[in-house]
Amino acid sequence: MNVQQVFIELFEGFGMSVAIFIATLAVALPLGLLFAFLQKCKFKPVKFLMDAFIWIIRGTPLMLQIIVVYYVPGLLNWGFSIRQEFIAVLIAFSVNYACYFSVIFKGGMEAVPKGQYEACQVLGMTKSQTFVKVAMPQIYKNILPPMSNEIITLVKDTSLAKIIGLSELIFVGEDFLNSGYLAPFFATALFYLAFVGILTIIFSKLEKRTNRYR
Repeated sequence: MNVQQVFIELFEGFGMSVAIFIATLAVALPLGLLFAFLQKCKFKPVKFLMDAFIWIIRGTPLMLQIIVVYYVPGLLNWGFSIRQEFIAVLIAFSVNYACYFSVIFKGGMEAVPKGQYEACQVLGMTKSQTFVKVAMPQIYKNILPPMSNEIITLVKDTSLAKIIGLSELIFVGEDFLNSGYLAPFFATALFYLAFVGILTIIFSKLEKRTNRYR
């Protein structure tokens, strides 16, 4: 077994895992904020549908959602199919995590006292000014701990992409395992530990910076 080739293949798999992670965050964070606003919508049918959708997504396994996105459109002859593994994974991951993020965003918004919104209105501030200058710093402080937990979970969930044959880190590690090599498979843990360790340090520093809002 060529050690150099092993590391090259593991790094390629890790690169795909990182790509899934970054792309998911880029889509899921703004989508989750949109979902949070829809959950707070005063038009009850919209709020009901959003709550029901989030309940379904949060109540079913992410692996099942990946399979549904990848296979179901083609099986039901909907006129299109998603046969690009990365696109299917991105859709499933983004919608799943957007639902979790939306609940966190919504909780952060509701934690801001209503009196502060009323005070801003008295001062003549617009709704956008109130949200950006007054509410957002407090929301940021409230959502950072649970958001960091979800984002770290996302690192490990990228391994589920292998279910439809996407060549991410665990998929590559299993190839070595099936070839009778244990060490490369267990080496995948080092990549996850390093990635999670870096994120943990970053979030720890960010949480310390939120002390200014206390």
